[in-house]
Amino acid sequence: MYKITLKHLHIKGEKQIGLRFYPNKVLNALVKGLPNIKWSDEYNMSYISNNKTNINIIFHTFKGVAWIDGKYFFDKKKIKSRNPVSSKRVVNVWKEKVPEIYLNKLILRGYAENTINTYCSMFGQYQLFYKDKALNTLTEIEIKHYMKQLILRGKSSSYLNQMINAIKFYYEVVHQMPNRFYELERPLKRKQLPRVISKEAVFQMLERTVNLKHKCIIAMLYSAGLRRSELLNLKIRDIDSNRMTVRIENGKGRKDRFSTLSIQLLDLLRKYYKEYKPKDYLFEGQKGGQYSAESVLKVVKIAAKRANLRQSVGTHMLRHSFATHLLEDGVDLRKIQLLLGHNSLKTTEIYTHIATNFQSGIKNPLDTLYLEQEKTD
Repeated sequence: MYKITLKHLHIKGEKQIGLRFYPNKVLNALVKGLPNIKWSDEYNMSYISNNKTNINIIFHTFKGVAWIDGKYFFDKKKIKSRNPVSSKRVVNVWKEKVPEIYLNKLILRGYAENTINTYCSMFGQYQLFYKDKALNTLTEIEIKHYMKQLILRGKSSSYLNQMINAIKFYYEVVHQMPNRFYELERPLKRKQLPRVISKEAVFQMLERTVNLKHKCIIAMLYSAGLRRSELLNLKIRDIDSNRMTVRIENGKGRKDRFSTLSIQLLDLLRKYYKEYKPKDYLFEGQKGGQYSAESVLKVVKIAAKRANLRQSVGTHMLRHSFATHLLEDGVDLRKIQLLLGHNSLKTTEIYTHIATNFQSGIKNPLDTLYLEQEKTD
């Protein structure tokens, strides 16, 4: 990933933001697109007026393309809050420690930001473990030894699989080495059935949620089968009341898809829009901008508590419940797959294990045993 360093400049009695970077076609084009950008021969760098709007524009323009180094511009607290990548996902220090070619290859291949963060975090830790050895000299034996250490530390099968993917990416994609790590044993993933709640439980959650925005959030998660990140990325334009669809852009796997728009939800959204007047995102924070993931989870948790639900309810449980309830209502599995955005029908088939209609008509052998005994008596 490219790097841009912000500098404090004072030109003609006015405060300016200086941008220092190694020029290339990508950054040059993006910098030229900044509002009223100018060049200083004295400081040998481009600059724009120092104000809050321009600072936000800089971070938005270069998000996912360049790392904004603000250590000379902000105090430590501000640097943390201005970080374009959520600190709860991965500490950005890994991006600086992995080989630049590794990071660039992830970006050029169009990997999602969360995936880039995960790969950099994983590979950075692997690199640190063998910090005294050249990475290209490591063999399958060293990699297996490292994986064994992770297993002994109690890392989950999901974590181990991600680590293998990150390591293989370096050798097989970045350096185009032969597929020499195909013998790496992947841990067996636990086949865990999704947890769902009943329609009545969803109804109670909605009925006992007074705040209109919160009610719309819960209803949208459930009625469209959305992931939390997909809900947060919804724009006002994604709601089509003529076709009664919800457009999900750049979902998991960087795919677009459509889901259904509930008539009941549309009525709520119209009231919500009149009261809250969102400008860009469908659900925005109190000060504008994208609603936070933590706030969405809190909304769902509070609603479940008010509905007196004993089990812990998360945002993804509403998505699972959406799929299960559709299946119980007789909706074709293939249609549910499309609504959820699953690549494979096998992923969607897991809901057949929990849908009650797939168990209807099956008589429990213990019950038939007693019935047969009564007949003989």
